Amino acid sequence: MIPMVDLKTQYHTLKEEIDKAVLDAIESTQFILGPNVTAFEQETAAYLGVPHAVSCASGTDALHLAILAAGIGPGDEVITSPFTFIATAEAICYVGATPVFVDIDPKTFNMDPALVEAAITPRTKAIIPVHIFGQPADMAPISAICEKHNLLLIEDCAQSFGASVNGKMTGSIGKLGCFSFFPSKNLGCYGDGGLITCATAELAEELKVLRNHGSRVRYHHSVIGYNSRLDDIQAAILRVKLKRIDEFNTGRRRVAHLYSELLKDVAAVPFEDRKGVHVYHQYTLLTDKRDAVMAKLSEQRIASAVYYPIPLHKQDVFAAAYAGVSLPVAEDVSSRCMSLPVYPEMPEESVRLVATTVRDALAS
Repeated sequence: MIPMVDLKTQYHTLKEEIDKAVLDAIESTQFILGPNVTAFEQETAAYLGVPHAVSCASGTDALHLAILAAGIGPGDEVITSPFTFIATAEAICYVGATPVFVDIDPKTFNMDPALVEAAITPRTKAIIPVHIFGQPADMAPISAICEKHNLLLIEDCAQSFGASVNGKMTGSIGKLGCFSFFPSKNLGCYGDGGLITCATAELAEELKVLRNHGSRVRYHHSVIGYNSRLDDIQAAILRVKLKRIDEFNTGRRRVAHLYSELLKDVAAVPFEDRKGVHVYHQYTLLTDKRDAVMAKLSEQRIASAVYYPIPLHKQDVFAAAYAGVSLPVAEDVSSRCMSLPVYPEMPEESVRLVATTVRDALAS
C-alpha cells in the first residue's frame, strides 16, 4: 500500500524528540496559551521573515479571524480563487462579505492576475490569492493591483508553508497571511492548528483579542471574540517539525521532480513558473483518463485523490448565487485533475511504481 501521505514514518523519524516535547508540555501543565505557543509564534515569524505571527485553532479560523481583523464585513466583496478548499470562501461568508471568484491560470492553477482587475467593484475590499498545492501565486501583479486600488492583500498559505516567490516567503507579502497545520500539511501538527502572519503590531493585537473570547484582560471583554487558541501540546510538536521544514520540502520536491521526469511525456505534469519555489503540498497532474488512472492505481493499492472535483462557484451552497458565472479554466481543471502520493520520506522505488502504474493506465 502506498498512501497519499505517510505520517507514521515521519513520526518515527522524530519520535524521541516529539515524545519528549509532548511530555514536557504535559508536565508543565500550561496547556492554554502556554510557553510553547509563544515560542512557536516567535520562531515561525523569524522563519517567515514577518514582524508578527499569531496562532489559532485551525487554518479556517486563521482566514476568518484575519478577514475580521481587517474590518471586512457585510456588503463588502473579496476577490479569490474558485479552485481551492471551501474554507477560503467560507471565511469570507462568515463575516457577511461576498466572495467574487476569478478564474485560474491553466498552468499554475492559481488565480490569474490578468483577470483580477476586471472583477473589482466599488465594494471590493480585499484580494485573497491562494498558493494552491504549494505553488506560490504570481504575487507581483496582484500586489500592484492592490496598491493601485487601495485593496487589502490577504494570502491563503494553507498549503504553502516554506514556499517562496520573488525571494519572499508566502505569508510575508500581504498585510495578513493565513496558515493551516492540519496533519497532512507540509508543516502539520497532530490535530488542528493555524496561524496568521501580520504586517503590524495593531493587527497582531486585534487577532490575539479575537482568538481569546474578545479579551485583553481576563474576564474583561471588549468585543465578541472566539475560542480559537492553538493547543500548547500541538505547538510543542510544531516546534520540533519547524526545525526540519526545509528538509521536508526538499524531500517533497525530490519526489515531485522524479514524477515529472517519468510522466512528462504522457500527462500534463505540474508547472513551475520559476518565480518562486513550489513545495508540493500536492502533486497534481491533468489527464483526460482520470477515472481509468485512479482505478488502475487502486488495483495496485496505491492511493490517489482529486483536489478539487467541483470548483467553488459550482458547489451546492454557492450554485444559485453564481448561476450565471462561467469560469472555464477552473471548471476544466476540476474535471481532469488528480493528485498522486507525495511525502518527504517517499522511497524512490515507490515513486517509480506509481509512475509506471500511471503510464500503464494511460497506455491502455
